[in-house]
Amino acid sequence: MKVVLQCCTSGSVTIDGEVKGSVGRGYVALVGITTRDTQAEARLLAEKCVALRVFADDGGKLNLSVKDIAGEMLIISNFTLCADARHGRRPSYINAARPETALPLYNYFVDCVKELGVAKVETGVFGADMKVSICNDGPITIVLDTDELTK
Repeated sequence: MKVVLQCCTSGSVTIDGEVKGSVGRGYVALVGITTRDTQAEARLLAEKCVALRVFADDGGKLNLSVKDIAGEMLIISNFTLCADARHGRRPSYINAARPETALPLYNYFVDCVKELGVAKVETGVFGADMKVSICNDGPITIVLDTDELTK
């Protein structure tokens, strides 16, 4: 499972011209679920996202978590994070979980983030054509991958 976390001052997702979710200061999280992922990976990444200290404290040091700042999260499903572009010019998505597997894990990840105490959690619509707007803060962007976290 992979998550691209982008610290933001604001973020939103629009589907068919209608804003479906929006947040203020916090994260926009793009989530990719692979064929090997389970609830254990989803829980691990949720805990890591909520606990990461990447927001500035009063001294300007990146020392606060999204929870510490009462931050918000916009969580967007993104199967293209699972792309394999090692060969040729057209990425393969064979490692991306099928929707019947990915959707329950995506929902579990969202539920875990809520359970861990993030002030506001918004989502897009799984599988929809989404337009995501992000006002990066910093810019701070962190890539988390359970394959790397569990080594």
